[in-house]
Order: sequence, then structure tokens, then C-alpha cells
Amino acid sequence: MRAWQISSFGIDSLEFVERPTPTPGPGEVLVGVRAISFNYRDLMMVKGLYNPKLPLPRIPCSDGAGEVVAVGAGATMWKPGDRVAGIFMQNWIDGPLTAAKAKGALGGDIDGMLADYVVLHEHGLVPIPDHLSFQEAATLPCAAVTAWNALAAGGLKPGSTLLLQGTGGVSIFALQFAKLNGARVLLVSSSDEKLERARTLGADDVLNYQENPAWERWAVDETGGEGVDLVVEVGGVGTLGRSLRSIRTGGTVAQVGVLSSTAESFPIPLILHKMARLHGIYVGSRQDFLDMNRAIAFAQLRPVGEEFHWTQAREVLERMEEGSHFGKLVLTVA
Repeated sequence: MRAWQISSFGIDSLEFVERPTPTPGPGEVLVGVRAISFNYRDLMMVKGLYNPKLPLPRIPCSDGAGEVVAVGAGATMWKPGDRVAGIFMQNWIDGPLTAAKAKGALGGDIDGMLADYVVLHEHGLVPIPDHLSFQEAATLPCAAVTAWNALAAGGLKPGSTLLLQGTGGVSIFALQFAKLNGARVLLVSSSDEKLERARTLGADDVLNYQENPAWERWAVDETGGEGVDLVVEVGGVGTLGRSLRSIRTGGTVAQVGVLSSTAESFPIPLILHKMARLHGIYVGSRQDFLDMNRAIAFAQLRPVGEEFHWTQAREVLERMEEGSHFGKLVLTVA
């Protein structure tokens, strides 16, 4: 089989290699990968910033979709030809996250999806909605499930107001899911072009934060001085203070990303004064993925992204590093 592997850290060091095609063991499934998508975690993993002690070589990427090729002894959940996607954490099937369930994350603890064949346990897969292509389905395992659970953490319902940061994968999925729920969406970005694209997907009010850096005041003004119900916080500590200032009293910040840093101290007073709920989101379980897929199938929702050939893995990582993309970056396996 062919695969990209991290042999040493750095985008330029990512290697395209030949490996023996794996054989599924008892309870396992061999999947022919048809498409892969990148997350910011994958960029940090390749650069050695996510886990500098990552055992190498390692095949990166948590997100991929493909077709079952063969099943091992005792595997009964799948048959050849089934269209499937891998779940982010192979041991988190259902219920709350535990230390044991958190092990087995694709592209980190174990080899990931950036190969043309992978072997996964039969419980580590979900069926993909019939109306989606492999490329669209490959965007779902991390960003979509994260967005789905972030909205659930905030108890989002019709009439709620949500604030989103940027137009990356999690934010765009959160926008799409929020509109399915009848929520109002405020969105900030540094690009007028991206803001207009976000409007076409249903964003109700948008702001260019380079032109108006005080986006937390804008969010409060847009809600009549009350503040938003939920912020999907992708920036990290560098934007957390602004997110806390933008929520209503008793509102929620769903912390999903770590894209920025700051010299400011952690904003504990804001958490106290707003009686805020700060809820960490670490993707989700297999059951969360199944629940989300039912909603996607019912609404015939289609993910948003850009497609590339899988030999362009380095170029796509560089594009992610620039932050010039909208939605997901997807590789098609040939």
C-alpha cells in the first residue's frame, strides 16, 4: 500500500512511502481509503507541536472515508462494499469520555488515515450517509462531530444566538448545524470574501475583526446588550477573554481549539462574573457520530470544502498553515 508518514517533524519531511498492505485480524476490517481530510491537529502533529514525543514513523490524519475491502474472522458488522468512515477515537464507542476511551486516537496514538488501505476494529467505523460522496464523508469524523457536540454543550435551540470564530471546518459545520436548529448565527472573520460565503450558508450577521477588533462588544450590541448564548471557541487562550465577554450571564463557551496564544492571564474573573460555563469539547463518541449522521441524512446537508489529489498532502498542510481555506481541505485517493 501507499501512505504518507511522519518520519521526522516538519511539513517538508512528510514522506510518501510504500508499506505492506495490512491484513485484518479477528474483529477487524480492511478499508480501501477513498478520501482524507485535514484538521489543524494534523498540521500540529506533522510539525511536532502536538506531541513532540510522538513515536515515529506515524501515519497522520484522523479523518477518512472509504469502502470495506475485507473483514477478519468474527467481524460481523460489515461486508465488502460497505461505505464507511473511521471514528476519531477508536475506543470511545458510547457514554462519557474516560482515560481508557481517550486512547487510540487515529493519527496520534495509532496510525491514521493518510494511506490507501487501513485496518480498523469493526466498532471503529460508522456507515456514511447515502447522499454524501467519499470526499464529503471524509470531512465528518473530527470537525463535524466536534461542532455537533459543541452545540449540544450549549443547549442550542431555536431562537438561541451562537457566535462563531472564523471559517474553518468546525466553525462552518457549527454554522450549518445551528441553522438546522433554527438558531441565529453571528460570525467573525478577517476576510470579507469569506464572510460573504458564510452569509450564503446562513450566517445572520458578520463582522471583519481586522476592521473592528472589538468583536465581543459587537456581539453584545447585536443581542440588545444581553450577550450570546454560546460561543464555539476555536482560538484558545488568545481569544477566550473576548469570548467570555461576548456571552450572556450564564452563557456557555465551548472550547474546541487552541489556535492562538496571549500574554494575558487566564480570565477567571470573567468566568465568575458571567457565571459562565466553560465546556471542553474533545470530538465525540461513535454514538455521537451516528446521531449526527442521522441528522445530516435527514436534512441532506452537504459539507463545504476544497478538494485536492492526495499526492498534494504537503501543499494542503501549507495551505492550512496560511489559514486561507474555507471549510475543510480534502484529499482524493487515486
